[in-house]
Amino acid sequence: MKHLCVFNRACAPATLQRAPERLPRQIAPIAQRALLGLLLAPALMAANSQTAQAQTPSAWPTQPVRVLVGFSAGGPTDIVARSLAEFLGKSVGQPVIVDNRPGANTIIAAQAVAQAKDQHTLLMAATNHTMIAALYSRQIQFDPVKSFKGVCRIATTPTVLVVSPSTGWRTLGDFLQQAKQQPRAITYASPGLGSSVHFAGEDFAQRAGVQLTHVPYKGAAPALADVMAGQVNASFASLGSVLASVKAGKLVALAIASPKRSDALPGVPTFEESGIKSYRADAWYGVLAPSQLPDPALKKLQTELRRYASSSAGLDKLQQLGMDPMLVCGDEFDRQLATESAHWSRLAEQLKIKDE
Repeated sequence: MKHLCVFNRACAPATLQRAPERLPRQIAPIAQRALLGLLLAPALMAANSQTAQAQTPSAWPTQPVRVLVGFSAGGPTDIVARSLAEFLGKSVGQPVIVDNRPGANTIIAAQAVAQAKDQHTLLMAATNHTMIAALYSRQIQFDPVKSFKGVCRIATTPTVLVVSPSTGWRTLGDFLQQAKQQPRAITYASPGLGSSVHFAGEDFAQRAGVQLTHVPYKGAAPALADVMAGQVNASFASLGSVLASVKAGKLVALAIASPKRSDALPGVPTFEESGIKSYRADAWYGVLAPSQLPDPALKKLQTELRRYASSSAGLDKLQQLGMDPMLVCGDEFDRQLATESAHWSRLAEQLKIKDE
């Protein structure tokens, strides 16, 4: 341990102890400061290491987290976001704030997240996110796939055709009879142009050989409110957004777009049973992050989302909304986003759905 004596004048040779006294006066202070620097170096290195560690992504989050929602409050995407935010706020040690940015088929919210630089801004997305490129590829300043990292898809839910009780329709046959007798007379509401509901409605109309009139809104909640009020005839809504209203008699469910009947609405037939073959329209809900989010932060988020999806609070909320917990994270979710985006672009061209 003799090499350590240079840091301790008591154990240093007499010649070293007297060395500063024989140096010129202008050099002696420099030698003393150099010796002091050597003595303080370990402490400074430890302090810098602690500061760097506190700023690394592994410590995520280091500030409040914002979860942007591209729809108005009250719809299924918003409800899932708020349930998730409450759970995350308790587990990550930072406030998690839901920020509603409705409009432009969720482009406003998606663009804000794509361009975020703070690593603490997330997007609560739904199926319509992969439909943005089909309509707005020349207008948006981000790529709906490449500008994001898929954190996790949390849940899925089938689409249900619901109508206002005032229409008097009780079966899909009643609906189709009216649609064929009066082309474009039947109106259907959606959360926006190019939304999953819009695509579901146009796909259904083509398969059924009828013409409907699309009425876009800025979210599922106002769209369904007008259907219940009789201002619009129908909507192709996610089961989660209409389940409570159907059970309360405020909406009438005519058919469900799934391979089999839903346990939540066992009395509602599938479209297949009602004569519309191979019609499917599932909706999903998940969390996206900006593409530059560091991997340690991404992995921390995925861990927390897995905990949410398996927790009693998460499961209860999803089941209340008529959703099936179906967790898909990371690369698999990224591949789903890319595949769906390409599919909807082809379908938009086939059905001639354009930005109006």
